Amino acid sequence: MILRIRDGMPRYLKAIVAALLALTAVSWAGDTATDKDRSDIDKRLEASASVLNEIMSTPDKAIPDKIMRDAKCIAVVPSMVKIAVIIGGNRGKGVATCRAEKDWSAPAPITITGGSWGLQLGGQAVDLVMVVTNDAGMQQLLSSKFKLGGDASAAAGPVGRTADADTDWKMKAEVLTYSRARGLFAGIDLNGSAITQDKDETRILYRQMVDFADILNGKVPPPKESEPFQAAVRKYSSQAGEQGKVTPPPPDNSPSSTER
Repeated sequence: MILRIRDGMPRYLKAIVAALLALTAVSWAGDTATDKDRSDIDKRLEASASVLNEIMSTPDKAIPDKIMRDAKCIAVVPSMVKIAVIIGGNRGKGVATCRAEKDWSAPAPITITGGSWGLQLGGQAVDLVMVVTNDAGMQQLLSSKFKLGGDASAAAGPVGRTADADTDWKMKAEVLTYSRARGLFAGIDLNGSAITQDKDETRILYRQMVDFADILNGKVPPPKESEPFQAAVRKYSSQAGEQGKVTPPPPDNSPSSTER
């Protein structure tokens, strides 16, 4: 049914029709905005899976297997924007997941913001991966708001799938950072950056507000849209777990062995 305001209508009917048209327009705009927001978080989950797959598929620059095997939580921020004109700053949105009782948790939307001082000029988009290495770092992440270099120590992680990660990095850094830059900067400094729960995207992804710790503790079922991201995390953490395992040889059932 199409409502139109006609010249011959009584004034009160014109007012009713105008109100109905306004409500319809608002409802349509709201639905459009919701669809767009939903599309944004779905794309971010897909991009996070792609970042992890691409980084781990480059053996000489990937996260070492031992670090992936021992990781408590993994966060990915695709295309974090870092801009600097004398005063630097960065902002990005991504998702995090932690080891739960039987599997990796559902993804929790996060926002990372921060700044740095220095004589800088330029800008870049950075794909960022953060690996939480121990329980202390995990507890900071579960708090839904913490600062890298303040609440939790952070350091650039060693690279190379087969790199020797048996150093003191685990005692010194609660969060290891990995970045892939496409722009004018050669490196990235995340100290001072704050990581918080993205409440707006949490509402969109789960269609209601959900507690950050509940998500990361595995108390919330993962949405189907998160499967590519979770599959990538499972693949590389379990693949890392298989690295270095010794497979015992099959038993020798030949006649000569039984005679001995």
